[in-house]
Amino acid sequence: MISTLDATLRLVNSRRYAVVVIARHHGNRHGRSEEARTAILEAADDLLVERGFAGVTIEGIAARAGVAKQTIYRWWTSKTDILFDALAEDAAAYFTAYDGDDFGSELRRHLRQLAVFLTDTDAGAVCRALAGQAQHDPGVAARFRADFVTPQRDRDRAPFRRAQGRGELPDDIDVDVALDQLVGPVYYRVLITGQPVPPEFTDALVDQYLSHAARLKALPRLSHPA
Repeated sequence: MISTLDATLRLVNSRRYAVVVIARHHGNRHGRSEEARTAILEAADDLLVERGFAGVTIEGIAARAGVAKQTIYRWWTSKTDILFDALAEDAAAYFTAYDGDDFGSELRRHLRQLAVFLTDTDAGAVCRALAGQAQHDPGVAARFRADFVTPQRDRDRAPFRRAQGRGELPDDIDVDVALDQLVGPVYYRVLITGQPVPPEFTDALVDQYLSHAARLKALPRLSHPA
């Protein structure tokens, strides 16, 4: 988990995030309760990385966080609930806004961020574990879509929205189809084949998409048969 520090730039260590992020300020209104909550989320992350999903237990989280089990059950009903909250907060903090000079540079940066997040961070390990659980648990699947897929899709759309605001892209572009072409191969490698997702791969996805979009823009619009 990411500590809630007061609006300061910091370099997060490579165990979690190898990028510079702006930590969000949540305040300390809850005193020790907020500290305990953060410790619990961090403990859940760490235990999953060390032991896998099956090795994470409420007892283990409580011991690692230095809290009583009752403290955990005050906020969550299961280890899955804890991991979802950890993933949601980490993903929101990790993907920082970036207004680049052009659409291509923003896309390249975003896909590189996505690849690093999914493969090289504790939160990415949580994401992969929950995606696996979602395959045979409809409740986990529904929450995975609501808590991670939907907000992440909004973050993925951000470069397109900014490019449209700058007039680089038409307003009627099908952003969802474009995103499937761009991020789909990243998730396929991460979740299915286990192949690495280096910057060269994500950059090639962006170059291929931009080249294809440029060709389509140059072609006259074809009428569809009735």
